[in-house]
Amino acid sequence: MALHLSHQIGTLCGTPVVSETAAAAGGDQSSAAAVSTAAMRKPQTTGVPNLRCRIQRASGQGELDSVSPPMSPCRSPALAATRPDLSVACQALVADVDPATADEKVVREYLGGGGEGGAGKGKGVPVYVMLPLDTVRPGGGLNRRKAMNASLMALKSAGVEGVMVDVWWGLVERERPGEYEWGGYDDLMEMARRIGLKVQAVMSFHQCGGNVGDSCTIPLPQWVLEEMDKDPDLAYTDQWGRRNYEYVSLGCDMLPVLKGRTPIQCYADFMRAFRDHFRHLLGSTIVEIQVGMGPAGELRYPSYPELHGTWKFPGIGAFQCYDKYMLSSLKAAALEAGKPEWGHGGPTDAGGYNNWPEDTTFFRHDGGWNGPYGEFFLSWYSQMLLEHGERLLSSATSVFDSTGVKISVKVAGIHWHYGTRSHAPELTAGYYNTRFRDGYLPIARMLGRHGAVFNFTCVEMRDGEQPGEACCRPEGLVKQVAAAAKEAGVALAGENALPRYDEMAHEQIVNTATAEGGEEKMAAFTYLRMGPELFQPENWRRFVAFVKKMAEGREGVGPCRELVEREAERSVHATCPLVQEAAVALMSG
Repeated sequence: MALHLSHQIGTLCGTPVVSETAAAAGGDQSSAAAVSTAAMRKPQTTGVPNLRCRIQRASGQGELDSVSPPMSPCRSPALAATRPDLSVACQALVADVDPATADEKVVREYLGGGGEGGAGKGKGVPVYVMLPLDTVRPGGGLNRRKAMNASLMALKSAGVEGVMVDVWWGLVERERPGEYEWGGYDDLMEMARRIGLKVQAVMSFHQCGGNVGDSCTIPLPQWVLEEMDKDPDLAYTDQWGRRNYEYVSLGCDMLPVLKGRTPIQCYADFMRAFRDHFRHLLGSTIVEIQVGMGPAGELRYPSYPELHGTWKFPGIGAFQCYDKYMLSSLKAAALEAGKPEWGHGGPTDAGGYNNWPEDTTFFRHDGGWNGPYGEFFLSWYSQMLLEHGERLLSSATSVFDSTGVKISVKVAGIHWHYGTRSHAPELTAGYYNTRFRDGYLPIARMLGRHGAVFNFTCVEMRDGEQPGEACCRPEGLVKQVAAAAKEAGVALAGENALPRYDEMAHEQIVNTATAEGGEEKMAAFTYLRMGPELFQPENWRRFVAFVKKMAEGREGVGPCRELVEREAERSVHATCPLVQEAAVALMSG
């Protein structure tokens, strides 16, 4: 979910602050611009003296003697005696000191030394947090700079390992091919480095807008859209001729259709430019490159697009193989199989986007999916997706070889109708997974050939929370994927598919990620997403406890649970001033 300036931070304790303009007007309530509780609250300071602190400038030229902000009312006097004064770290947010020039040693000493020796190196699972989709704005520049700085400091203080950010193709190479603008990402990477957070950078070659959680629009680069206008078959197409412009059709991966370059060459050039520009941070601050391979950055076809109400949960979706490039490949495969009549398109009896399996002749329990034609078509359709992933991974591993970063790929958690024989929504997305066939093992083996991490979603979901009539089985799906990753010798990482702030979801993630039942623990978990809800007091308390439990691994949900929760409560109190200072940063722009 994209975030707006006024919603960056949740409700804070204290009393509303009236703007200086209103105060100068004599306190007239009609003109007073009172700040909403969702934006900023001023702490009560009765009987609490201001504290003074010194901050050494980054240049080393003298010290800045300044009055720190008042002590937070949600920080207990007992805690003040045992924890460093957070006002030192927060000083970077107020008007006299720009966060980019504050002494990074002061910040790192308070926040804990830059994440070295985090959960990923011990018994637990490191937690990353997804940043807002609009973290970098069109034309370059970091959105909500001061608020972002304060938010990252709060995340770091809570024990978070790092953050994930989309590096949008449509922003960086927006105007002309081969011209890259990294401005906003420069600011973000430097901010993360200074604070001591690691970064998972997503090479986002897809459009933002049209999928679950997309509330802002970032199209593909303008010059790519121009080529798509000239040749609409560069877009994925369904059997009704509906075009999908989220991602360039994989049917033309190896054709020079984008201003003389192939799509794979464009993706490789983009990754190479990223590597060259951020080489000094690779392996230290930037520790993972997630390679976008389709809509929402996932290795799949755009079979269930929400845009314009085309698809609604729990519809089965539709095959995306009707652009001329995909049809040409299908025709060639049919001729090779000795069945030219199978090369004219996908199954005509597979229903529409919002049908259920039993509504259709092809997907019902005894349908054509399990016959000779179904096996031919689904094998070709899924193999095309695997080959697309292979090509992109080959490029990525070549580009980032010897840089010290991990490569990962995200696969969608399509859990609805998983309990049926055909698994129709998985089939239309390109995963040839049925009751009689494992569709995730080939994906895991493909990732294994390149040493890539298998990133999977819907880790937070329980079967009982889903509509039973749709045969949703997220827990069974996650177990199947974990088994495939284990057999292929591939590291598994996870994400939550939908924003969740409740303890039930957190408990499910902890149990799954930290190796319940003796299984291997996940390599990392990425939490969706930093936003106003996360900073609501109760949500923040639960989130901090969740991060601590993930760091402790199985011990965090066993006999040591009470100790972990007490430590989490101390962290909640400690981070409260940071959240308040983020509100100050919002007000000062």
